Amino acid sequence: MFTQMEYAGTSDLHLYHDKASSLKAVIAIHSTTLGPAIGGCRFLPYSNSKDAIKDALQLAKGMSYKAALAGLPHGGGKSVIMLPDNAFDRQVLMRSFGQCIEQLQGRYITAMDSGTLTSDMDEIAKSTRWVTCTSTSGDPSPYTALGVIEGMKSAVKHLFGKNNLEGIRISIQGLGHVGMAVASHLSLEGAHLTVTDINNDLIKAALEEFNAKAVSPDDIYAADVDIFCPCGLGEVLNEKTIGSIKAQIIAGSANNQLLSPKDGYALHQRDILYLPDYVVNSGGLIFVALTHASEDQQTIHHQVANIGKTLTNFFSTSQSSSIPPFALANQKAEAILNNAASPTHSDTRANL
Repeated sequence: MFTQMEYAGTSDLHLYHDKASSLKAVIAIHSTTLGPAIGGCRFLPYSNSKDAIKDALQLAKGMSYKAALAGLPHGGGKSVIMLPDNAFDRQVLMRSFGQCIEQLQGRYITAMDSGTLTSDMDEIAKSTRWVTCTSTSGDPSPYTALGVIEGMKSAVKHLFGKNNLEGIRISIQGLGHVGMAVASHLSLEGAHLTVTDINNDLIKAALEEFNAKAVSPDDIYAADVDIFCPCGLGEVLNEKTIGSIKAQIIAGSANNQLLSPKDGYALHQRDILYLPDYVVNSGGLIFVALTHASEDQQTIHHQVANIGKTLTNFFSTSQSSSIPPFALANQKAEAILNNAASPTHSDTRANL
């Protein structure tokens, strides 16, 4: 476990078990150098606790990088609740988890993620104030989707010299809250969509609403498109899938899309423009953090729109240096965190 933490650069790892509520939870805090750690709570089935811990550690690191590059006064954290095998009361479980967060005294702020809902955040909020994405503050999914669209536009401008997404062929892997919102935006932009999901009802809805084409989950990688948009779970870009990809651009909302850094370099060698996931999907975090800080909607929209500019800068530097954009993003995020951790750095953390 300590080896995993050292590899991820995680500062602390918290494990919780409450038999009465069936709660088994993990909270990983990667960094609080820039401010309180912030990151969503996943509520999914895991085959064992080792997988849950691995997920939390990897995602927390991505959240630190995401917050740093978005210019937010936050570090990165992530929580994972293992979906119980037995019958349980969801509201009781979430309130129990809120008590765990409260014990950290503001070092970690939770939010929605895969498997959790605004109603879950409402229950957590009954036990702690260190939570956002409640029914009052709202769902971050539309802002994540908006950031993905801004990223796609910047990539299409860079690679094709085109100022819009009209006529661009795009495949979407996963039609959850964010994937469906991305599809809706793209349909309005005039893009041609190919979609896949394990839920046939979601595929049917996409076919009817967006005039999309459907393929099987295994066939989505080889779809003849310009952009591949992963919007499901992570580690989908690996040695088994990269060789099949026909898209020239990869821009999606999923976290940890690369199985390992070597897969990012493999994409670069194939001249596939991979947009660093924690940059292109940072719209949700921007919404979460700025809403928690009581910022207005205009400020939030403006910062989400800047995602495209951030990516354009990485594209330009990559072109002149031959370093992949994902590696440049890693370097910059690490530099921000290291600079903030230096003894001469002034404390800029938000008093939330």
